[in-house]
Amino acid sequence: MRSKASFRGHPIHPALIPFPFAFLTSAFLFDAAGRIADRATWWTTGGHLAAAGIVTALLAAVPGVIDYLYTVPPRSTGKRRATRHMLVNLTAVALVAAAWIARRDMPAGPNTLILGLELAALGLLIAGGWMGGTLVNRNQIGVDHRYAGAGKWKEQTLDPGANAPLIAAKADELKVDQMKLLHVGDRRIVLARTEQGYVAFDDRCPHRGGSLAGGSLMCGTVQCPWHGSQFDVRTGTAKAGPADRSIDTYRVEARGDSIVLVM
Repeated sequence: MRSKASFRGHPIHPALIPFPFAFLTSAFLFDAAGRIADRATWWTTGGHLAAAGIVTALLAAVPGVIDYLYTVPPRSTGKRRATRHMLVNLTAVALVAAAWIARRDMPAGPNTLILGLELAALGLLIAGGWMGGTLVNRNQIGVDHRYAGAGKWKEQTLDPGANAPLIAAKADELKVDQMKLLHVGDRRIVLARTEQGYVAFDDRCPHRGGSLAGGSLMCGTVQCPWHGSQFDVRTGTAKAGPADRSIDTYRVEARGDSIVLVM
């Protein structure tokens, strides 16, 4: 058994995003203005700004990749949106990098091709920014939206192939209406404590793939944070839509001071 690092609730990359946006936008404006006014110093400034934009974009991408790998729920609409977001932004950076490399052989200043590449990159960045805003506001990626009394976010990896009980928690680890995300092989399972005891159920909401471990739990009902679908945590039955399918549940047993997941 080993713990799995979680980066949920640490929105690092939104704080870095303004820098590549500012640098790359300014690079295009300086290049365009320099070409119109025939000012070589403005072209030079545009080149420096483009280089700074590339570097800061790559730095901003690091925490974004961490969120993509560890926070965005797999097999969800959020994952597909995050994939498009990543590809669009990387393409934008690649276009600026190509323009920056090509401009070194153009002492007379950036030509129409360079300006076109930079303008296309800006368009892609705007589209990527819109997708990123949707990921943060609609899919709640990188946002700590835990409800009052939910406790500290907990995440753990269990090895289903080991010849040992799958100890999911200590008996007193969770309080009533608190949850914990378990990674069991390729499955994501939520361990939760209700007034009647511990339960376990699938983490994936069948509507759009939202993470139920990131939702809210009350009176034996878990609510998806994305669109509000509700499920009975003991039976898995869908109690409120838009989800129209139940979720799988799993058996748990109290053994001494441990809670064991029975697969």
